[in-house]
Amino acid sequence: MLAADAVITVRNPGTGEVLGDVAVTSSGGLRATIAKAQIGQKAMSASAAHERAKILDDIATAIAQEQESLAHLLAQENGKPITQTRGEVAAAIRIFKGLAGEATRIFGRQIPLDAVPGLEKHLAVTIREPLGVVAALVPFNYPVELYAHKAGAALAAGNAVIVQPPARCPLALHRIAEIVAAAAPEHAHQLVNGGVETSQALATADGIAAVSLTGSTRAGKEIARLASGTLKKTLLELGGNDALIVCADADLDKAAEAVVLGRLARGNGQICCAVKRVYVQEQVHDEFVDALLAQTAELTVGDQLDERTDVGPLIAETAASQVEQAVQRLVHDGATLRTKPNRNGAFLDPAVLTDVPTESPAFAEEIFGPVAPVARFRKPEDATRMASESPYGLQAAIWTRDISRAFTMARALDVGGVVINGSTALRAENLPFGGTKDTGGYREGIHDTVADLTTQKTIIVMDAFQ
Repeated sequence: MLAADAVITVRNPGTGEVLGDVAVTSSGGLRATIAKAQIGQKAMSASAAHERAKILDDIATAIAQEQESLAHLLAQENGKPITQTRGEVAAAIRIFKGLAGEATRIFGRQIPLDAVPGLEKHLAVTIREPLGVVAALVPFNYPVELYAHKAGAALAAGNAVIVQPPARCPLALHRIAEIVAAAAPEHAHQLVNGGVETSQALATADGIAAVSLTGSTRAGKEIARLASGTLKKTLLELGGNDALIVCADADLDKAAEAVVLGRLARGNGQICCAVKRVYVQEQVHDEFVDALLAQTAELTVGDQLDERTDVGPLIAETAASQVEQAVQRLVHDGATLRTKPNRNGAFLDPAVLTDVPTESPAFAEEIFGPVAPVARFRKPEDATRMASESPYGLQAAIWTRDISRAFTMARALDVGGVVINGSTALRAENLPFGGTKDTGGYREGIHDTVADLTTQKTIIVMDAFQ
């Protein structure tokens, strides 16, 4: 049972300062929320496309008016540097504006029945309708941006949405929820607070048509299992262990920068599509590592509210400890730690490791922090094979000046997206984002998600033609 009268105390992960409390949603409160969502769903379903577009555009405008205060609050509770949380809030604004347009572009089809003998005089069309109430389970690492993808798409498609913010950093989403409440029909958008029990209750509850989750593969499998009991639709964007492959003809300084910015200094390394494995061709290995170490040494670790900070605290001290232990396992398996190991509470200095044995179990894991393990390869086909052997399949990056080689390697990689001469830590809201295997198989993006949060109905008009 979900606790009654319990609260979640939100703290700055770097200082321990208490930022606020949110009430945990009880079992009875969750049932009441779902019941109210049915009312909100009817209002959203009855709204015209242009009305939904205006709701989303109004939300984007209101968030933009509070962009700096929201970025500051998010940095405080999440630990990402303020320069990065500004970018995250800006992305959410773009997503809501993009989804406003998508609300007016939910298309059906006319299907030619004259393809079937005897049906030549009949007409068939399809229309898309809202699924119902959508549960959006939002992770801690990019809560505002990923919330916008899930909640915004649900509203654009004419659904009601129940959002579960991340327990460690819910405050920015609570403020945004107040903004949405002023724009959307009553009960069309609601928040529930809690941990695993709340997520599980949403997955099993009647009255919810779909569950959208960004999180770990373990969490995704459990949510999918629970949701299957009521045949809910599940939209799962799960773990990743993205590889960056550096070929001998690559621009080594820029490739090293892609690792630094795409792993060590972006989201404090807590990104599903961060560069988590680096494969470097033997003949340029040492030169690349020198460049990587030199750039890593220039990073500033510190207070996330300081404009000069590159790497802030991880989401919690326990998270930093887990990353530290993963580094120790890599060293135990034969890797060489090339940077000074240093952890202070939730703060963890970026780590670079070389001589990493590719068969190490720790190398196959998703390490959620600022760690860059580097391994060698001889031939490009060896690198694509090793990169694809991971149980995850989110994204990969290839660094080479040979475009034919790049496309050949891209075709061979078992992943959802390939970035050529860039970092895997790339997500544009209008692109399908997701991957294969344990990454979940789903693709999230403003075009794809709106369509996925609708259901298709076929209407046949008999004898429509003479």
